Amino acid sequence: MSIRLSSPPGRWVLLATVLGSGVAMLDATVVNVALPSLARDLGASMAGLQWTVNAYALTLAGLILLGGSLGDRFGRRKMFVIGVIWFAAASILCGAAQSIPMLVAARALQGVGGALLTPGSLAIIQASFAPEDRAQAVGAWSGLGGIAGAAGPFLGGWLVSTAGWRWVFLLNVPLAVVVVLVAVRHVPESVNPQAHGRFDVLGAVLAATGLAGVAYALTEAPQGSGDFALVVAAAVAGIAAFTAFILVERRRARTGDPQPMLPLEVFRSRQFSAVNIVTFVVYGGMSVMFFLLVVDLQVVAGFSPIKAGTALLPVTVLLLLLSARAGALAQRIGPRLPMAIGLVMAAAGMLLISRIGPHASYLRNVLPAVTLFGLGLAGVIAPLTATVLASAEVRHAGIASGVNNAVARAAGLLAVAAVPPLAGLTGDAYSNPALFATGFRTSLTVSAVCLLAGAGLTLLTVRDDALRVSPAEAAPQCKSHCAVGAPPLEPSHEV
Repeated sequence: MSIRLSSPPGRWVLLATVLGSGVAMLDATVVNVALPSLARDLGASMAGLQWTVNAYALTLAGLILLGGSLGDRFGRRKMFVIGVIWFAAASILCGAAQSIPMLVAARALQGVGGALLTPGSLAIIQASFAPEDRAQAVGAWSGLGGIAGAAGPFLGGWLVSTAGWRWVFLLNVPLAVVVVLVAVRHVPESVNPQAHGRFDVLGAVLAATGLAGVAYALTEAPQGSGDFALVVAAAVAGIAAFTAFILVERRRARTGDPQPMLPLEVFRSRQFSAVNIVTFVVYGGMSVMFFLLVVDLQVVAGFSPIKAGTALLPVTVLLLLLSARAGALAQRIGPRLPMAIGLVMAAAGMLLISRIGPHASYLRNVLPAVTLFGLGLAGVIAPLTATVLASAEVRHAGIASGVNNAVARAAGLLAVAAVPPLAGLTGDAYSNPALFATGFRTSLTVSAVCLLAGAGLTLLTVRDDALRVSPAEAAPQCKSHCAVGAPPLEPSHEV
């Protein structure tokens, strides 16, 4: 398929993929704004709020590689459309939830839909556009998707303030209808003719089970109100599932049928392994801040949902403006220093954010802190992504991006499960401003230490010549694939 971006068919394809991924990105950015409101309405504990966020991350992280493989085999447009419909149906269930367990279950179903549509959006671009237009198309996709991410918190705050938190989820439905109509009518179908063999369903189940068991144990153990035996059993089951996952993937790498969900050979590259360790540490720290900040601004600082939702807007704007330049700089001088300096700046910004307390002023207290954090983050994301892709063999480009995405999601899942309750944010802490402020400060201090640890690991393990390994491949990707939590550049062809 060789559609030109400037042609009417090309614009329709771009519209479908941008809107589709935008639905998932919009949902990810609006939900946190709604947490205090839905907590009051449904009587949620802090653990309930954690699972409202983590249930989506759990199924998305566990199934995203399998979702890319399904698209390769059965049709990328088909799986993309199924994912959008699934996501919309789960959003209706979220909006209709009458209890936290119902909402958590619906959010897990949303993650399944996200795992189908997320890799499909960029896979369609990769398969549909002429080679000379692909980098520009991906850049347009990233920029327009970033606008959706930037608008999400403000829109979420407005919906919470006017129509109620349920409309944060129900908003996805009309958008999904438009995506399906455009995709069915205008997006060409494509498959990977080399995809064959059975799917590694057992690998996906073991990965999701491992994440669920460990996340449950980390969330519930500090609460002190659950069944201790159940917590221990969940931890043991999670660790056992992870162990079994590694053994299964190793065996399938030898036999080749089914092809492993995670080809362990990609980790033979020390650079690839090192950068994924940095990703895990850094995204864990960032996820805690993104989870807690908008809640702190409403509970402690007294901000309205709209004002709290727009607090991180400078971060998104700085990422959109500076990520391409950061990628180009890393290509020229190497990624080590830009990443390390960026992480130190982001950690400093996070420490300033931790000081946001009662009666905080947006201009004096919030804006300088989030701006410093955003400046640092802009120097990290693009070089990190480019280094991941450049550290793997070209034939593993899709799986490398998918693995890095899954690592980032898993890190966020586990960090959000563990850090807040260990910092004292348990029970109904969100209704006690003084208690929440203390836990917030402790959590963000831990998160800042994670970013500083990431800076140290970067200086010790990331090579200055990492992007010279395959500059032709790395340069365009580091300029376009730079959004926090963005989906893989390509689907995996090796699941």
